[in-house]
Amino acid sequence: MRTRLSALLALLIIVPAFSFAQDIIMKKNNELIKCKIREIGLDEIKYNLPEYSNDVLFSIDKDKIVKIIFENGKEMEFQKEMTNPANYADNRKNVLKIDFLSPLTGNTTFAYERSLRPGRSIEGTLGIIGLGVDAGDRNAGGAFMKFGYKFLRDPDFYVRGMKYSHILKGSYIKPEVAMALFSYDSWEYYNYYSSYAPEKMRENVFSGTVQFVFGKQWVVDNTFAIDYYVGVGYGFSTDNNNYEVYHYGYTVADNSFPIAFSSGLKIGYLFK
Repeated sequence: MRTRLSALLALLIIVPAFSFAQDIIMKKNNELIKCKIREIGLDEIKYNLPEYSNDVLFSIDKDKIVKIIFENGKEMEFQKEMTNPANYADNRKNVLKIDFLSPLTGNTTFAYERSLRPGRSIEGTLGIIGLGVDAGDRNAGGAFMKFGYKFLRDPDFYVRGMKYSHILKGSYIKPEVAMALFSYDSWEYYNYYSSYAPEKMRENVFSGTVQFVFGKQWVVDNTFAIDYYVGVGYGFSTDNNNYEVYHYGYTVADNSFPIAFSSGLKIGYLFK
C-alpha cells in the first residue's frame, strides 16, 4: 500500500513538470523559453513557467518572437505586421505603367512592376524610340530597356500594428541598369564656310547606364498608380556627336564626364 502511495505521489510531481516543458518559445535573440502556452493574443503571448505556480502568468510581445514549437511538434511563426504578406492579400501586386510625357520626347515607354514581398518589387521598362513627337527632325528609331529592383522606404520607427497602406505604395530607391540601341539622322558640314549643302548621314548609337533612382509611388483605390522619379548615375555612349546628350530613356553627358540622369512621370493600372 505504501509503495503504491509513493508511486502515485511521484507521478503527481513528475507529470506537471513534464507538461510544463513541452511548449517552447523561440525569441529573436535565439533564447528559448520552455513553458506552457496559455493564451495567444493579438499583441502578446501568455505562458506559465514550471518553476512558478500556475497562478503566475507571464507575457511576451509577439514582435520579440520568431516562432512557438508546441508539445505536439506543430510550429507557429510570427512576423512583423509591416512585412506580413497576409496583411496584403487583397492588394493587387502587378501594375502596368506608361511614361505619361514620353511621347513628347520622341518615344513611348511602358513599364511593368511586380511586388515580390512587402517592401520589395522588380520593374522592367521598354521604350520604343521613334514612336512619338519628332521635334528635332531626327527620324530616330530603336529601343531601350531598363531593369530595376525597388526598395520601399521603411519608417524610422515601428508602431505596433503598423503596415503599408498598399504593398506598392510609398517612397523608394531603385538600383537600375539600362541599355539603348537606336539610330538617327545627322548632318555633316565638311566646310563650315562652303556653300554646299550639308550631307545627311545615319548615326548608330549604343548606350547604357547604371543609376540609383529615387521616387515615390501613389496608389489610388487599389486600381491606379502614379509614379514620379529622378535618377543619377554613370553612363556611356558610342555617339560621335558629343552634343547629343539625350538618349531617350535617359541623358548621358559626353565621354569626358560620364554622368547620367533620368526622370519621368508614370501612370499605371493595377491588376492581380
